[in-house]
Amino acid sequence: MPENPTEPPLSRRAARAARPPQGTADDGQPGDPRADAAEPRDQRSDAAEPGDQRADAGRPVPPAPAQVPIEALFEEQERNAPVTAARIDKDRRKSRVAAWTVFAVIIALLGGLAAGGFWVWSTYEDQIRAVMGWEEPKDFEPGLAEGEVTITVVSNETGADISQTLFDAGVTKTSDAFYDYLISSGADTNKLDVGVFSLQEKMTSEAAYEALVDPANKQQNTVQLREGLTVDQSVERIAEGVGVPLEDVEAAVADPGAYGVDEQSLEGWLFPATYTFDPGVTATDVVQRMVDRAVEALDEAGVPEDRRAEILTIASIIEREARFEKDFFKVSRVIQNRLDPGNSETAGLLQMDSTVKYGYGTTHDGSVSTTPEQRADDNGWNTYLHPGLPVGPIANPGATAIEAAMNPEDGPWLYFVTVDLSTGETEFTSTYAEHQEAVEKWQAWCADNPDGGC
Repeated sequence: MPENPTEPPLSRRAARAARPPQGTADDGQPGDPRADAAEPRDQRSDAAEPGDQRADAGRPVPPAPAQVPIEALFEEQERNAPVTAARIDKDRRKSRVAAWTVFAVIIALLGGLAAGGFWVWSTYEDQIRAVMGWEEPKDFEPGLAEGEVTITVVSNETGADISQTLFDAGVTKTSDAFYDYLISSGADTNKLDVGVFSLQEKMTSEAAYEALVDPANKQQNTVQLREGLTVDQSVERIAEGVGVPLEDVEAAVADPGAYGVDEQSLEGWLFPATYTFDPGVTATDVVQRMVDRAVEALDEAGVPEDRRAEILTIASIIEREARFEKDFFKVSRVIQNRLDPGNSETAGLLQMDSTVKYGYGTTHDGSVSTTPEQRADDNGWNTYLHPGLPVGPIANPGATAIEAAMNPEDGPWLYFVTVDLSTGETEFTSTYAEHQEAVEKWQAWCADNPDGGC
């Protein structure tokens, strides 16, 4: 305790003044590091003790402390909180949430890029392949050939026609592969002969050419009729297949009654198939066999004798209108719905372009559509002018088309249109407004594919 209790205690500044000179302190010698270290510490300690008026006088008053949000206090408290197992788990959960959030963002970005890339590829695939040299091969690879198919080459067919025939039969990979081969290789097209030939599926164009010019692959006395051919197309194939004069075949098909057919024409009655005949067969024998095969197919489908002409007519329209057999039964339903007398929207009019083209004589003009002039022509096959079925078949239907004519699929459809002629994609609709939307799609496809056969 101080001896004089009334004497105020010395301040730090007064204490320093009372200290002995440096080097004489009893706790350090001159040069003693302890004494040297003490001086800077004292020089930094200019802050006055509380109540030291001398120290406080003349010194600026420090500003009031800034207001700290209470949330910051909690955050500071959390940062300074002891590390516990619960806090570690919490931090781990936060890390996992953050990681999954980043992952989700990355996936979303990649998904957007993928969607954009898919749109670009689907829209500009051909151009991209051409620029990058990634064109899809037009031909099958060697060594893939399998099975057996027959194809018919008729008079006046061009290399492009034969190329399409080979593609339709599954011999070549694309419709223009064989034609491109003829051009690029300079192959002698004069060696190509008419007739029926045995080939394989998935052949290269070069192998198909060699097979066509090899006499061993030509089938003698064989006729192949595919679905959808007309009588005019069929007689030429019959003549070349069995080696009889064309005039003989034309005379043979001119009299339907000679084969038990009570119709004005044998249209629809020459059943599509591949036929082989003995040498010396006559044109009449050939036609009789084809008609008999048509009657057999009608009987197999359960067609009553008095409905044969009707079913062949419906089946022939199905054969010409539908692109794929899977659509045959829907097209058949459209025909039945439009013929329904109770349907006021169609008034019994089929309005099928295939029948109009047949009646106008333009079935083989390479187009699926009709002109106002054709639709205005007054003939028995113009289903835009005359309600009900046309006066007869328009082509030779196959077994599936006959079955579809007898057993239409259930549905409300009144319209259909093939919106993509390259793939055969067809839309079936129940109202005229829906049909118009599908027609617009078809028109857009035609605009993008001026050589597509619209």
